[in-house]
Amino acid sequence: MNIKEELLALQDISYADFQAKLTPNIPRELFIGVRVPEARKLAKRIVGEPEAYKFLKDLPHKYYDENMLHGLLLSEMKDYDHCIAAVDEFLPYVDNWAVCDIMSPKIFKKNKTALLEKIKEWSASEKTYTCRFGIEMLMSYFLDDDFKPEYLEIPVSVYSEEYYVQMMIAWFFATALAKQWDATIKYIESHCLNTQTHNRAIQKARESNRITPKQKEYLKALKR
Repeated sequence: MNIKEELLALQDISYADFQAKLTPNIPRELFIGVRVPEARKLAKRIVGEPEAYKFLKDLPHKYYDENMLHGLLLSEMKDYDHCIAAVDEFLPYVDNWAVCDIMSPKIFKKNKTALLEKIKEWSASEKTYTCRFGIEMLMSYFLDDDFKPEYLEIPVSVYSEEYYVQMMIAWFFATALAKQWDATIKYIESHCLNTQTHNRAIQKARESNRITPKQKEYLKALKR
C-alpha cells in the first residue's frame, strides 16, 4: 500500500468537513479527513522508510492531509542538517496555518545556535507561512532558559499585512509576556507593534492563566 492509499484508508468524512471549515483557503475536495493522532502514528511508523523518503521528495502534494503527514514526518527526523534541508524544501509549499503549525522537529532542541540563524532567515521571509514558522520556532525554543531580550526584536522587525503572520506575532508576544514579563512589557508599553497585533497580543495574554490578575489589569490599560 502506498502512502496516499494509507491516508485514504484512514479517511473520516465528518472530520474532513470540520477541518475544511477551520482552513477556509483550502478547497473542501482537497481534504481526505485523517485525524491528527492517526497521521502521527503513521508518520512514526514509516519515518526512515524508502517510501517515506520518496514521499518527502514528491512535491507538491495534492491533499491537505499529505501536507500534514509531511510536516509530521519532518518533526520525527533525527539528523539536524537533513531536517533543515527538508524543511527548507517544504516551506514554499506550505499554504495554510495548520500544516505550518504541525511542524515541530524534535531535533531542533539540540541545535539552538544554528537554529537561531535559520529562525532569523525564516522570519524575514515575505512568504506568509515561512515567516509564521520562523516566529513560531522562536516562541517554541527561545522564551525559556535560552531567552535573551534582543530576541524580541525579531518579530518586531517583521512588517506584514498578512493575518496569519500578525496572529503569530500576537501569540508570540502573549507567550513572551507569560514567560518573560519584565523584558516583554517594555515592547507593549512602547507600542512598537501595529494596533491590531498589539491589541490581539494583550487579549491573548489576558486569557492566559500564567498572567497574574494585576498584570491583566495593567495590560487592559495599555489597549489602544
